[in-house]
Amino acid sequence: MSTINYGEKIPNNVNLGEDRTLQRALEGWQPNFINWWDDVGPEGSTNHDVYLRTAVSVDPQGWAQFGHVKMRDYRWGIFLNPGDANREIHFGDHKGEKAWQDVPGEHRANLRRIIVTQGDTEPASVEQQRHLGLTAPSMYDLRNLFQINVEEGRHLWAMVYLLQKHFGRDGREEADALLQRTSGDENNPRILGAFNEKTPDWLAFFMFTYFTDRDGKFQLAALAESAFDPLARTTKFMLTEEAHHMFVGESGVSRVIARTAQVMNELKTDDAQKIRAAGCIDLGTIQRYLNFHYSVTIDLFGADQSSNAAIFYSSGLKGRYEEGKRTDDHILKGQTYKVLEVKEGQLVEKDVPMLNALNEVLRDDFIKDSVAGVGRWNKVLEKAGIPTRLVVPHKAFNRQIGALAGIKMSPEGRVVNEIEWAAKRDEWLPSSEDFAFVASLMGRVVEPGKFAGWISPPVMGINRQPVDFEYVRFG
Repeated sequence: MSTINYGEKIPNNVNLGEDRTLQRALEGWQPNFINWWDDVGPEGSTNHDVYLRTAVSVDPQGWAQFGHVKMRDYRWGIFLNPGDANREIHFGDHKGEKAWQDVPGEHRANLRRIIVTQGDTEPASVEQQRHLGLTAPSMYDLRNLFQINVEEGRHLWAMVYLLQKHFGRDGREEADALLQRTSGDENNPRILGAFNEKTPDWLAFFMFTYFTDRDGKFQLAALAESAFDPLARTTKFMLTEEAHHMFVGESGVSRVIARTAQVMNELKTDDAQKIRAAGCIDLGTIQRYLNFHYSVTIDLFGADQSSNAAIFYSSGLKGRYEEGKRTDDHILKGQTYKVLEVKEGQLVEKDVPMLNALNEVLRDDFIKDSVAGVGRWNKVLEKAGIPTRLVVPHKAFNRQIGALAGIKMSPEGRVVNEIEWAAKRDEWLPSSEDFAFVASLMGRVVEPGKFAGWISPPVMGINRQPVDFEYVRFG
């Protein structure tokens, strides 16, 4: 089952050829996917030969094969991790029962909703990043953008396979709709707010791949625990590819910080205007971008109290991050968790049933992981002898979903009034001037081994290739 058949029109390791009805349905969807890619995928990339990795098996060792591939010829396909015939459900009301190979009728609507919501994020990010190739700071970065784009496209295939195989006509209609919604479209937007935001420049792209792809990691990890075995096996393999996306974000921001610190030391200044005049992004702007992307991303985890989250967990559809490593009863009834609310103008904690707070549990897991990475960025500043430190804002800052939605809050977690918010807003979040300045730096640099002046080169190249390797051959 782990060997991928590249002889078929749709590469797969699910014996697609033995299910002619499903094969015809997916082959009918395939040209619509290509049309979508041509219309809203990476702009101007059709004739490029890009040094991409392609999955050749789902084994942990050596699944990725590297080589130059024309973007449009990338072999998107369907890859599931190997199954375990004896796998048992390990949380919720069905704990101890055999994992499901088919969708139970009573959970059909909720499972479809979960898969559609996850699937909707994948093409959305490709659409959000469509124009970035035209302003790449280096050939190395351009290649990484394209790698992420093709893999997000494959993640869309993963969800479409589940919809078409397990949800009949409803699934086929949902698969079509995934190509009809468009990020930021006023009349037919993507389902989740963060995936309708613009990714206007490369600093935004690096923040997106650090924070928002990290949300993807935690959502996929929770789905990898699912009692619905095909969903669990699909998302486990998606997690393998997601790790590279977060690497691009973390190392990208780190390289921006390193270059800024270098210029600060050369000029012996922390004056933002002098740093900008030298063609680098000042730390204040980086902090405001961080504040924005972090706060938008933690909204993706949903309301802090959610009956749907309780239903999804108790029915076995979606577990917690690393469910199997936790030492409680994995049923969670009678347990509580602390969530935030505003009372008499102050943030306070209150205990709510754990099952209803599972969005908050996953959000807090994400926050711990995110803070660790920001600490690594601060190591770059520390090493350069720069005293400034980047910080994640309070989790109540700039929230649009849940009990904290619409409450004005400083990055430190202090409730503020509308007047103070309006006065400080541009100190806390990127201003139109910030966006205009960062946009002014976005000139395209794509000669091998050359880098834009606002970002440092990486420590090493992709797949042990040199940094000045010809990662993209332009057609």
